[in-house]
Amino acid sequence: MTTNERKSKATTFANGKICYIEMPATDVSRSAEFYQQVFGWKIRKRGDGSTAFDDGVGEVSGTWLLGRPPSPGPGLLIYIMVDSVAATCDAIIAAGCGIVQPIGADAPEITARFRDPGGNVLGLYQQPR
Repeated sequence: MTTNERKSKATTFANGKICYIEMPATDVSRSAEFYQQVFGWKIRKRGDGSTAFDDGVGEVSGTWLLGRPPSPGPGLLIYIMVDSVAATCDAIIAAGCGIVQPIGADAPEITARFRDPGGNVLGLYQQPR
């Protein structure tokens, strides 16, 4: 399933679904720009003026929070599904962030881990073709 096919699906509302994420940030604008640029997340202002996001397929939303410590290493580790881990790693580097676990460490799975602008470590996952 391509990204465009996933975007056309209706949002799932079901018991047990992960639906909202609060992400630590040191600069909310920088984090919002990064996730919009690299992953195509929709960025929006909420009624209270805070910056929120909807993921690339409209299934998960959330916000960035100041004053909360980042998740600098795997404890709870969130993975973002991408069409190409290699291309996304290039986009992450171009956006000024770093790769902390390169592709291949979880073989045969196609994954990598990166550090976002707020210092959080997240994973990338590519569905095998």
